[in-house]
Amino acid sequence: MRGHRNRDVAASEPDAAAEFHRFFEQHHASLSRLAFLLTGDADGADDLTADALLALWHRWDRVRAAEHPAAYARGVVANMARSHIRSAVRERRRITLFWAGHGERSDGPDVAAVVDVQEALRRLPFRKRACVVLRHALDLSEREVAETLGVSVGTVKSQTSKGMAELHRTLGPQPALHRMRMSVADAGGRH
Repeated sequence: MRGHRNRDVAASEPDAAAEFHRFFEQHHASLSRLAFLLTGDADGADDLTADALLALWHRWDRVRAAEHPAAYARGVVANMARSHIRSAVRERRRITLFWAGHGERSDGPDVAAVVDVQEALRRLPFRKRACVVLRHALDLSEREVAETLGVSVGTVKSQTSKGMAELHRTLGPQPALHRMRMSVADAGGRH
């Protein structure tokens, strides 16, 4: 009953602790970067990464048995990011409904002539954003993205293509991929 092991069993195994420590050292930065690129929130990304790594530690027997442990970890981060985004959207809706009921109006923010890449990424639906970020910002293969998100390679191709087309429409004439990579490199250095 491998899936029902006590969470503390992994912690009692010195080899498991050493393996997890190596995994943490090797993947923490990229998982944190992924969380930031998916959520657009530096503080939230740090918390999300910590929560994901804690979850990975509690499931370490499953993670280390996985064919691609890093893909498993990216999938955990992506799923937690999706939950984080959904919670934030629900909260914004509650706040909007509250203020709408008080007669105050907000004309949404003015859209600048040049849209920042991170803002453009935030506007993409989650799956498109995840595919674009994993493929072009983290340079994963289509197969690796599919494993990470638990979808088919065809879905990755379609969502990445549609996401890039939306970014191109939003960002204008400069190639979206080039601007995204430059922006992600800058953001990755700050985060």
